[in-house]
Amino acid sequence: MIDAEYMEMISARVADIEQSLADPATLSNRDRYRELLTEHAHLKSLQRCGDSYIELLRERENNQSLVDDAAIDPELKELAEEELVLLAESLPAAERALRLSLLPPDPDENRNIIMEIRAGTGGDEAAIFAGDLHRMYARYAEQMDWNVSIIYVSATELGGYKEIIFSVEGENVYRLLRYESGGHRVQRIPSTEAQGRIHTSAATVAVLPEAAELDEIEIRSDDLRIDTYRASGAGGQHVNKTDSAVRITHEPTGLVVQSQDERSQHRNKEKAMRVLRARMLDMQRKEEEAKLADARRSQIGSGDRSQRIRTYNFPQNRVTDHRINLTLYSLDRLMEGNLGELLAALVEQDMEMRLQVELKEQVS
Repeated sequence: MIDAEYMEMISARVADIEQSLADPATLSNRDRYRELLTEHAHLKSLQRCGDSYIELLRERENNQSLVDDAAIDPELKELAEEELVLLAESLPAAERALRLSLLPPDPDENRNIIMEIRAGTGGDEAAIFAGDLHRMYARYAEQMDWNVSIIYVSATELGGYKEIIFSVEGENVYRLLRYESGGHRVQRIPSTEAQGRIHTSAATVAVLPEAAELDEIEIRSDDLRIDTYRASGAGGQHVNKTDSAVRITHEPTGLVVQSQDERSQHRNKEKAMRVLRARMLDMQRKEEEAKLADARRSQIGSGDRSQRIRTYNFPQNRVTDHRINLTLYSLDRLMEGNLGELLAALVEQDMEMRLQVELKEQVS
Protein backbone atom coordinates (compact mmCIF):
# COMPACT_ATOMS: atom_id res chain seq x y z
CA MET A 1 0.00 0.00 0.00
CA ILE A 2 2.74 2.47 1.04
CA ASP A 3 6.45 2.25 1.76
CA ALA A 4 9.15 4.19 3.61
CA GLU A 5 9.99 6.25 0.52
CA TYR A 6 6.38 7.38 0.22
CA MET A 7 6.32 8.36 3.89
CA GLU A 8 9.47 10.44 3.39
CA MET A 9 7.65 12.36 0.65
CA ILE A 10 4.72 12.93 3.01
CA SER A 11 7.07 14.22 5.73
CA ALA A 12 8.69 16.62 3.28
CA ARG A 13 5.31 17.95 2.18
CA VAL A 14 4.21 18.42 5.82
CA ALA A 15 7.35 20.48 6.45
CA ASP A 16 6.64 22.61 3.35
CA ILE A 17 3.07 23.27 4.47
CA GLU A 18 4.15 24.23 7.99
CA GLN A 19 6.61 26.71 6.52
CA SER A 20 3.87 28.18 4.31
CA LEU A 21 1.45 28.44 7.24
CA ALA A 22 4.00 30.58 9.08
CA ASP A 23 4.30 32.93 6.09
CA PRO A 24 2.45 36.27 6.64
CA ALA A 25 1.33 36.20 3.01
CA THR A 26 -0.49 32.92 3.65
CA LEU A 27 -2.02 34.21 6.88
CA SER A 28 -3.50 37.16 4.99
CA ASN A 29 -5.16 34.87 2.42
CA ARG A 30 -7.98 33.25 4.40
CA ASP A 31 -9.03 30.73 1.73
CA ARG A 32 -5.45 29.61 1.03
CA TYR A 33 -4.75 29.34 4.76
CA ARG A 34 -7.78 27.07 5.30
CA GLU A 35 -6.85 24.98 2.26
CA LEU A 36 -3.38 24.39 3.68
CA LEU A 37 -4.77 23.63 7.14
CA THR A 38 -7.02 20.95 5.66
CA GLU A 39 -4.14 19.40 3.73
CA HIS A 40 -1.86 19.56 6.78
CA ALA A 41 -4.39 17.80 9.02
CA HIS A 42 -4.92 15.13 6.37
CA LEU A 43 -1.20 14.49 5.86
CA LYS A 44 -0.42 14.45 9.59
CA SER A 45 -3.09 11.79 10.07
CA LEU A 46 -1.69 9.85 7.11
CA GLN A 47 1.80 10.23 8.55
CA ARG A 48 0.76 8.80 11.94
CA CYS A 49 -1.17 5.90 10.43
CA GLY A 50 1.50 5.16 7.82
CA ASP A 51 4.36 5.14 10.32
CA SER A 52 2.39 2.87 12.65
CA TYR A 53 1.49 0.45 9.85
CA ILE A 54 5.06 0.27 8.49
CA GLU A 55 6.41 -0.31 12.00
CA LEU A 56 4.01 -3.22 12.51
CA LEU A 57 5.07 -4.73 9.17
CA ARG A 58 8.72 -4.35 10.16
CA GLU A 59 8.09 -6.09 13.49
CA ARG A 60 6.24 -8.91 11.75
CA GLU A 61 9.12 -9.40 9.33
CA ASN A 62 11.70 -9.45 12.15
CA ASN A 63 9.73 -11.91 14.25
CA GLN A 64 9.06 -14.14 11.26
CA SER A 65 12.82 -14.23 10.59
CA LEU A 66 13.38 -15.43 14.15
CA VAL A 67 10.75 -18.14 13.80
CA ASP A 68 12.25 -19.32 10.49
CA ASP A 69 15.80 -19.43 11.85
CA ALA A 70 16.58 -23.05 12.72
CA ALA A 71 19.55 -22.00 14.86
CA ILE A 72 17.59 -19.62 17.08
CA ASP A 73 17.07 -20.33 20.81
CA PRO A 74 13.74 -22.18 21.36
CA GLU A 75 12.59 -19.74 24.04
CA LEU A 76 13.30 -16.76 21.79
CA LYS A 77 11.46 -18.50 18.96
CA GLU A 78 8.47 -19.05 21.24
CA LEU A 79 8.42 -15.34 22.17
CA ALA A 80 8.61 -14.45 18.47
CA GLU A 81 5.64 -16.73 17.71
CA GLU A 82 3.61 -15.11 20.47
CA GLU A 83 4.50 -11.70 19.09
CA LEU A 84 3.37 -12.77 15.60
CA VAL A 85 -0.04 -13.70 17.02
CA LEU A 86 -0.38 -10.23 18.58
CA LEU A 87 0.76 -8.55 15.36
CA ALA A 88 -1.77 -10.54 13.34
CA GLU A 89 -4.48 -9.13 15.61
CA SER A 90 -3.19 -5.54 15.35
CA LEU A 91 -2.47 -5.31 11.61
CA PRO A 92 -6.07 -5.35 10.25
CA ALA A 93 -7.07 -2.34 12.39
CA ALA A 94 -3.86 -0.51 11.44
CA GLU A 95 -4.46 -1.23 7.76
CA ARG A 96 -8.05 0.02 8.00
CA ALA A 97 -6.92 3.22 9.74
CA LEU A 98 -4.35 3.73 6.99
CA ARG A 99 -6.91 3.19 4.24
CA LEU A 100 -9.19 5.74 5.89
CA SER A 101 -6.34 8.24 6.14
CA LEU A 102 -5.61 7.77 2.43
CA LEU A 103 -9.08 9.07 1.54
CA PRO A 104 -8.78 12.52 -0.04
CA PRO A 105 -9.72 15.30 2.38
CA ASP A 106 -12.95 17.17 1.86
CA PRO A 107 -11.97 20.70 0.76
CA ASP A 108 -15.02 22.04 2.61
CA GLU A 109 -14.05 20.64 6.02
CA ASN A 110 -12.75 23.93 7.40
CA ARG A 111 -15.46 26.13 5.97
CA ASN A 112 -17.64 28.21 8.23
CA ILE A 113 -21.36 27.53 8.01
CA ILE A 114 -24.75 29.16 7.96
CA MET A 115 -27.19 27.16 10.08
CA GLU A 116 -30.94 27.56 9.71
CA ILE A 117 -33.40 26.09 12.22
CA ARG A 118 -37.15 26.25 11.59
CA ALA A 119 -40.07 25.03 13.67
CA GLY A 120 -42.02 22.25 11.98
CA THR A 121 -45.19 20.45 13.02
CA GLY A 122 -46.20 20.96 16.62
CA GLY A 123 -47.12 24.62 17.01
CA ASP A 124 -45.63 26.40 20.04
CA GLU A 125 -43.87 23.24 21.22
CA ALA A 126 -42.08 22.93 17.86
CA ALA A 127 -40.91 26.54 18.18
CA ILE A 128 -39.64 25.88 21.71
CA PHE A 129 -37.79 22.80 20.42
CA ALA A 130 -36.22 24.90 17.65
CA GLY A 131 -34.95 27.21 20.40
CA ASP A 132 -33.61 24.22 22.33
CA LEU A 133 -31.70 23.03 19.25
CA HIS A 134 -30.15 26.46 18.78
CA ARG A 135 -29.08 26.50 22.42
CA MET A 136 -27.61 22.99 22.03
CA TYR A 137 -25.51 23.99 19.02
CA ALA A 138 -24.47 27.27 20.65
CA ARG A 139 -23.26 25.40 23.76
CA TYR A 140 -21.31 22.93 21.60
CA ALA A 141 -19.78 25.83 19.65
CA GLU A 142 -18.71 27.40 22.94
CA GLN A 143 -16.98 24.15 23.94
CA MET A 144 -15.19 24.08 20.57
CA ASP A 145 -14.16 27.74 20.84
CA TRP A 146 -16.20 28.63 17.75
CA ASN A 147 -17.92 31.95 17.16
CA VAL A 148 -21.71 32.09 16.74
CA SER A 149 -23.41 35.14 15.26
CA ILE A 150 -27.18 35.56 14.95
CA ILE A 151 -28.36 36.72 11.51
CA TYR A 152 -32.14 36.49 11.67
CA VAL A 153 -34.68 35.55 14.35
CA SER A 154 -38.43 35.12 14.27
CA ALA A 155 -39.29 34.59 17.94
CA THR A 156 -42.51 33.45 19.62
CA GLU A 157 -44.13 34.73 22.80
CA LEU A 158 -43.28 31.52 24.66
CA GLY A 159 -39.56 31.91 24.07
CA GLY A 160 -39.11 29.67 21.05
CA TYR A 161 -38.29 30.40 17.43
CA LYS A 162 -40.37 30.02 14.31
CA GLU A 163 -37.04 30.48 12.55
CA ILE A 164 -33.48 31.33 13.54
CA ILE A 165 -30.51 31.74 11.20
CA PHE A 166 -26.95 32.08 12.48
CA SER A 167 -23.36 31.64 11.37
CA VAL A 168 -20.76 29.43 13.05
CA GLU A 169 -17.09 30.21 12.49
CA GLY A 170 -14.05 28.20 13.55
CA GLU A 171 -11.86 25.21 12.81
CA ASN A 172 -13.54 22.07 11.41
CA VAL A 173 -17.02 23.59 11.75
CA TYR A 174 -18.47 22.11 8.56
CA ARG A 175 -16.64 18.81 9.07
CA LEU A 176 -18.45 18.22 12.35
CA LEU A 177 -21.83 19.89 11.85
CA ARG A 178 -22.54 18.97 8.22
CA TYR A 179 -24.51 15.90 9.32
CA GLU A 180 -27.08 17.95 11.26
CA SER A 181 -29.13 18.83 8.16
CA GLY A 182 -32.55 17.21 8.17
CA GLY A 183 -35.61 16.70 10.31
CA HIS A 184 -35.28 16.53 14.11
CA ARG A 185 -38.21 15.02 16.05
CA VAL A 186 -38.88 15.54 19.75
CA GLN A 187 -41.09 13.47 22.07
CA ARG A 188 -41.84 15.03 25.47
CA ILE A 189 -44.48 16.51 27.71
CA PRO A 190 -44.79 20.22 26.84
CA SER A 191 -44.86 22.73 29.67
CA THR A 192 -48.27 23.83 28.35
CA GLU A 193 -49.71 20.28 28.57
CA ALA A 194 -52.10 20.05 31.52
CA GLN A 195 -52.86 16.32 31.18
CA GLY A 196 -49.23 15.19 31.19
CA ARG A 197 -49.46 13.65 27.72
CA ILE A 198 -46.39 13.15 25.53
CA HIS A 199 -46.45 15.21 22.35
CA THR A 200 -44.41 14.74 19.18
CA SER A 201 -43.11 17.86 17.47
CA ALA A 202 -40.44 18.58 14.89
CA ALA A 203 -37.95 21.13 13.64
CA THR A 204 -35.81 21.22 10.53
CA VAL A 205 -32.14 22.10 10.35
CA ALA A 206 -30.13 23.16 7.30
CA VAL A 207 -26.33 23.42 7.38
CA LEU A 208 -24.89 25.43 4.50
CA PRO A 209 -21.13 25.79 3.96
CA GLU A 210 -20.27 29.43 3.50
CA ALA A 211 -19.27 30.44 0.00
CA ALA A 212 -15.62 31.40 -0.44
CA GLU A 213 -13.93 33.69 -2.94
CA LEU A 214 -12.81 30.70 -5.00
CA ASP A 215 -16.42 29.59 -5.57
CA GLU A 216 -17.80 30.61 -8.93
CA ILE A 217 -20.99 32.27 -7.76
CA GLU A 218 -22.15 35.24 -9.77
CA ILE A 219 -24.61 37.60 -8.12
CA ARG A 220 -25.46 40.59 -10.30
CA SER A 221 -26.66 43.66 -8.47
CA ASP A 222 -29.36 44.11 -11.11
CA ASP A 223 -30.84 40.78 -10.03
CA LEU A 224 -31.32 41.88 -6.42
CA ARG A 225 -34.29 43.62 -4.84
CA ILE A 226 -33.31 45.09 -1.49
CA ASP A 227 -35.96 46.15 1.02
CA THR A 228 -35.42 47.69 4.43
CA TYR A 229 -37.83 47.53 7.34
CA ARG A 230 -38.02 47.86 11.09
CA ALA A 231 -37.08 44.73 12.98
CA SER A 232 -39.70 43.14 15.19
CA GLY A 233 -39.47 40.85 18.18
CA ALA A 234 -36.34 40.05 20.12
CA GLY A 235 -33.28 41.85 18.86
CA GLY A 236 -32.10 44.64 21.13
CA GLN A 237 -32.54 48.36 21.71
CA HIS A 238 -32.73 49.18 18.00
CA VAL A 239 -35.90 47.16 17.40
CA ASN A 240 -38.78 49.21 15.94
CA LYS A 241 -36.74 52.43 16.02
CA THR A 242 -34.88 52.43 12.70
CA ASP A 243 -35.24 50.72 9.33
CA SER A 244 -32.08 48.70 9.92
CA ALA A 245 -33.42 45.25 8.96
CA VAL A 246 -32.69 44.14 5.40
CA ARG A 247 -34.52 41.73 3.09
CA ILE A 248 -32.84 40.72 -0.17
CA THR A 249 -34.64 38.92 -2.99
CA HIS A 250 -32.60 37.26 -5.72
CA GLU A 251 -35.14 37.49 -8.53
CA PRO A 252 -33.71 34.86 -10.95
CA THR A 253 -33.90 32.11 -8.30
CA GLY A 254 -36.61 33.51 -6.03
CA LEU A 255 -34.35 33.13 -2.99
CA VAL A 256 -35.22 35.51 -0.15
CA VAL A 257 -32.83 36.24 2.72
CA GLN A 258 -33.02 38.70 5.57
CA SER A 259 -31.03 39.97 8.51
CA GLN A 260 -32.15 42.11 11.42
CA ASP A 261 -29.80 41.43 14.32
CA GLU A 262 -27.39 44.32 13.75
CA ARG A 263 -28.07 47.98 14.48
CA SER A 264 -26.42 48.93 11.20
CA GLN A 265 -28.32 48.50 7.94
CA HIS A 266 -24.97 48.02 6.20
CA ARG A 267 -23.98 45.18 8.53
CA ASN A 268 -27.37 43.53 8.10
CA LYS A 269 -26.95 43.70 4.34
CA GLU A 270 -23.52 42.05 4.63
CA LYS A 271 -24.97 39.23 6.73
CA ALA A 272 -27.90 38.73 4.38
CA MET A 273 -25.53 38.51 1.42
CA ARG A 274 -23.53 35.82 3.24
CA VAL A 275 -26.72 33.77 3.59
CA LEU A 276 -27.63 34.36 -0.05
CA ARG A 277 -24.22 33.24 -1.29
CA ALA A 278 -24.38 30.14 0.93
CA ARG A 279 -27.85 29.22 -0.35
CA MET A 280 -26.79 29.74 -3.98
CA LEU A 281 -23.72 27.55 -3.40
CA ASP A 282 -26.02 24.91 -1.88
CA MET A 283 -28.34 25.06 -4.91
CA GLN A 284 -25.39 24.80 -7.27
CA ARG A 285 -24.00 21.75 -5.49
CA LYS A 286 -27.35 19.99 -5.26
CA GLU A 287 -27.69 20.34 -9.02
CA GLU A 288 -24.22 18.88 -9.49
CA GLU A 289 -24.88 16.01 -7.05
CA ALA A 290 -28.12 15.13 -8.86
CA LYS A 291 -26.04 14.37 -11.94
CA LEU A 292 -23.81 11.89 -10.11
CA ALA A 293 -24.43 8.18 -10.03
CA ASP A 294 -25.99 6.85 -6.81
CA ALA A 295 -22.83 4.83 -6.13
CA ARG A 296 -20.82 8.00 -5.74
CA ARG A 297 -23.12 9.57 -3.16
CA SER A 298 -21.16 8.55 -0.11
CA GLN A 299 -22.29 11.17 2.39
CA ILE A 300 -24.56 10.03 5.19
CA GLY A 301 -28.12 10.83 4.20
CA SER A 302 -29.13 13.46 1.71
CA GLY A 303 -29.10 16.47 4.00
CA ASP A 304 -32.66 17.06 2.86
CA ARG A 305 -34.90 18.70 5.44
CA SER A 306 -37.64 16.20 4.65
CA GLN A 307 -35.44 13.36 5.90
CA ARG A 308 -35.98 12.55 9.58
CA ILE A 309 -32.50 12.05 10.93
CA ARG A 310 -32.92 12.03 14.71
CA THR A 311 -35.43 11.54 17.53
CA TYR A 312 -35.10 13.15 20.96
CA ASN A 313 -37.16 11.23 23.54
CA PHE A 314 -37.14 13.16 26.81
CA PRO A 315 -39.12 10.73 29.03
CA GLN A 316 -36.54 8.01 28.31
CA ASN A 317 -33.56 10.41 28.20
CA ARG A 318 -32.88 8.85 24.79
CA VAL A 319 -31.59 10.20 21.49
CA THR A 320 -31.57 8.03 18.36
CA ASP A 321 -29.83 8.85 15.10
CA HIS A 322 -31.74 6.90 12.47
CA ARG A 323 -29.05 7.06 9.78
CA ILE A 324 -26.48 5.05 11.72
CA ASN A 325 -28.88 3.24 14.11
CA LEU A 326 -27.16 4.77 17.13
CA THR A 327 -29.06 5.21 20.41
CA LEU A 328 -27.61 7.05 23.40
CA TYR A 329 -29.25 7.38 26.82
CA SER A 330 -27.69 10.73 27.58
CA LEU A 331 -30.14 13.19 26.06
CA ASP A 332 -29.80 15.56 29.03
CA ARG A 333 -26.06 15.91 28.37
CA LEU A 334 -26.61 16.19 24.62
CA MET A 335 -28.99 19.13 25.03
CA GLU A 336 -26.29 20.88 27.07
CA GLY A 337 -24.03 20.80 24.03
CA ASN A 338 -22.16 17.53 24.61
CA LEU A 339 -22.38 16.39 21.00
CA GLY A 340 -18.88 14.95 20.73
CA GLU A 341 -19.75 11.23 20.94
CA LEU A 342 -22.63 11.48 18.48
CA LEU A 343 -20.78 13.60 15.92
CA ALA A 344 -17.68 11.38 16.14
CA ALA A 345 -19.84 8.34 15.32
CA LEU A 346 -21.31 10.14 12.31
CA VAL A 347 -17.87 11.16 11.02
CA GLU A 348 -16.59 7.60 11.47
CA GLN A 349 -19.55 6.05 9.66
CA ASP A 350 -19.33 8.56 6.82
CA MET A 351 -15.63 7.80 6.32
CA GLU A 352 -16.38 4.07 6.34
CA MET A 353 -18.98 4.58 3.62
CA ARG A 354 -16.54 6.64 1.56
CA LEU A 355 -13.92 3.92 1.98
CA GLN A 356 -16.33 1.25 0.73
CA VAL A 357 -17.14 3.36 -2.34
CA GLU A 358 -13.43 3.90 -2.95
CA LEU A 359 -12.69 0.17 -2.72
CA LYS A 360 -15.55 -0.69 -5.11
CA GLU A 361 -14.25 1.81 -7.65
CA GLN A 362 -10.78 0.31 -7.42
CA VAL A 363 -12.15 -3.16 -8.12
CA SER A 364 -14.41 -2.10 -11.00
